[in-house]
Amino acid sequence: MEGAVLTDDRQARALVDMARATSGEIRSATLGATRVLFGPGAVAELGAVARTLGAGRALVVTDAGLRAAGHLDRVLAALDDASLSPVVFDGVKENPTTADVERGVSAAKGRGIDLIVGLGGGSAMDCAKGINFILTNGGRMEDYRGTNLARQPMLPSIGIPTTAGTGSEAQAFALIEQEGTRVKMACGDDKARFRAAILDPDLTATTPRRVAATAGLDAVSHAVESYVTTRRNPLSQLFAREAWGLLSTSYAESLDHMDNGGARGRMLLGAFLAGAAIDASMLGAAHACANPLTSRYGIAHGAAVMLMLPHVVRFNAPMTADLYDDLAESGSLAARLEAMRRIGGLPERLSDAGVPYGDLAGLADEASAQWTASFNPRPVTRDDILGFYETAY
Repeated sequence: MEGAVLTDDRQARALVDMARATSGEIRSATLGATRVLFGPGAVAELGAVARTLGAGRALVVTDAGLRAAGHLDRVLAALDDASLSPVVFDGVKENPTTADVERGVSAAKGRGIDLIVGLGGGSAMDCAKGINFILTNGGRMEDYRGTNLARQPMLPSIGIPTTAGTGSEAQAFALIEQEGTRVKMACGDDKARFRAAILDPDLTATTPRRVAATAGLDAVSHAVESYVTTRRNPLSQLFAREAWGLLSTSYAESLDHMDNGGARGRMLLGAFLAGAAIDASMLGAAHACANPLTSRYGIAHGAAVMLMLPHVVRFNAPMTADLYDDLAESGSLAARLEAMRRIGGLPERLSDAGVPYGDLAGLADEASAQWTASFNPRPVTRDDILGFYETAY
C-alpha cells in the first residue's frame, strides 16, 4: 500500500491523483487529521487501521439495507481478522434524528467501545458522530448545536461511505434532526472528525441508480456552493474546484455504466473533496431552501438541493459570475446543473415533488432562518427565498 503524508493544497492534488491511478493499488494520503485510503478492496484494511488507533472493540453504525447488501459482513470480517470485537447498531434511518442517536448510544453503553465506525451514506456517518458526542460527553444533541462545544475527549472514529454524496467522512459536523420538530441541528467539533476515511469503490457498486443519482448531485451542489460562499478561501476553493472537475466529468458515466469502478472511484473522491470544501467554507442559500423540503416532505436531500440550486446560481451570478465561469468554463453553470439533473432523472419542479403551492410562504419563513443562508455570497432575504420557491414551482 503506497502512502504519503501531505500538507496544505498538495493534499487535494494528491487525492485527485489517486483517482487517476490505473494500477488498482490501494493508495493512502493524509488530509488534515484524517488518513484517507482509496482503492478497490480498501475496506479490507479496516482492521489494520483500527489497530493503529488503539482499538479493542468497535461500534459499527449502519442501516439494515447495508446489512442486507452484504457490506456489513465485509466490515465485520475485517474487524474480526484484526481480533477486534465489533458491536453493531443498524438502526439508522435516513435523516437521522436525536432519537436515532439515543438508540445508538444505548446499544453502545457498557460494551467497552473504544472506536466508532460509520458505514453508509451521510445518515450513518452523521449518526455515528452524534453517538460519539453523547457517549463521551453526555447530555443531549441539543447541547452540541454549534461548534466545538464538547469538553471531553471523543473516541477515534472511521468513516466508510457507501455512496458518493454527502462527504460527511471529510467533515467535523453531524447534521441531526431534532425529534418531533423537523429542526436540523449542525453539531460540529474538531474532536468528532473521522481519524480515517476508507473510500472503496467496490462498496458503491450495488447502489441503486436513483440513490446514486441523488447522492452524486448532492456532492455536486457542495462543490458549487462552497466555491462561492462568504467564507471561501484558497484552500476551500481548491478542494471545491477539484471536486467539481471529478464529479462533473464522471457523473453520467458512473450512472450509465455502474460496472465502471473508475468512474465510481472518481465520484467517491469528488464527494470527499467537496465535503472538505464545506468544512472549510460552509454552504449557501440552496441548502437553506432544501432542508425544509426534506424535513417536511421527505424529498431526498440531493434532489431537494438540485431543485433550488440553479435558481440560486442565477440569483448569485451578478456577484459571482467570474467564479462560476471557473467551474462552467463555457456556457451557463445553471443550465449545466439542470442538464445533470435531467441525466439523473430527478424532479425538475417543486410541483413534480408533491409540494403544495400554498406551502411556499411557510417554506420561505423556515428557510430564511437556516444557518447556511447567512453564508450566501449575495445577501438573501425571506422574499428572495420565496422567489426561488415560486420560480422552482
